Amino acid sequence: MNHDADPDFAPIAKRIRESISRQGFMSHIGAQLSELARGSCTLTVDRRPQLLQQNGLFHGGVTAFLVDNATTIAAATWRGQPALTAKYKLNLLSPASGERLICRSRVIKPGRQVAVVAADVFCLIDGVEKHTATATALASIAMLEKAPAASSSPA
Repeated sequence: MNHDADPDFAPIAKRIRESISRQGFMSHIGAQLSELARGSCTLTVDRRPQLLQQNGLFHGGVTAFLVDNATTIAAATWRGQPALTAKYKLNLLSPASGERLICRSRVIKPGRQVAVVAADVFCLIDGVEKHTATATALASIAMLEKAPAASSSPA
């Protein structure tokens, strides 16, 4: 990823990537950080039997996790502040099938105390993306002055 246009972002991106590598739940789910830029984040997860509900669709909890994590990571990219989810509303638009889920998040309004972040989730079916969920303009992320005592991670 080229951070030449925003050299101040490189150390923020490095801290976030290091933080994500320590997230046990990310590795448990098998989610991957596929894109990271100031104010945005994309997470993906490939289809595995452990992530499916009884009808063979991605479980809604996987979608919710992707929205939760991607919005918090996007908020943390803005100033490099640690961030925690304060609230989000998730609208499931259609069943999440296919071979991969993709969650794209972006900061709508950065703030020193609360950032408003949007997220959309797509499932990839035979190379075509289908919109399956949205949390557009509904995720409120609490921005922290410093990391909580149990962690020094920015996201």
